[in-house]
Amino acid sequence: MDTPMPNTGAPVFYTVREAARIVRVDPSTLYRAIREDAFPAVRVRYRYVIPAAALEQLVTAAAESGQCVDPARMIAQRRTAREIARLNGGEAR
Repeated sequence: MDTPMPNTGAPVFYTVREAARIVRVDPSTLYRAIREDAFPAVRVRYRYVIPAAALEQLVTAAAESGQCVDPARMIAQRRTAREIARLNGGEAR
C-alpha cells in the first residue's frame, strides 16, 4: 500500500521564518506580533507555525480593501464573533 506524502504541493503551514520572508518583515517582528496575539499562528509546544490560509486571507483583504490591513483587528473581530456565538448558544448571526 502506497500512502501519498502529506507535504507535497502547496504548504498548509509556514514556519515563522518563511512567513516573515513572505510578508517582508524580520522574523523577530513576526514572533513579537504572535506573542502579543496580533498575528495568527498555531503553537505546537514551543514552536509556532503560520497557517497558509491566514496569509492568503491577509493578502486578499489588503488587495480587496486597498487599505492597510491590521491582523490584530481581524483576530479581535473573529474572537468577538466566536464569543457572541457562544453566548447565543450557536453560530454567529
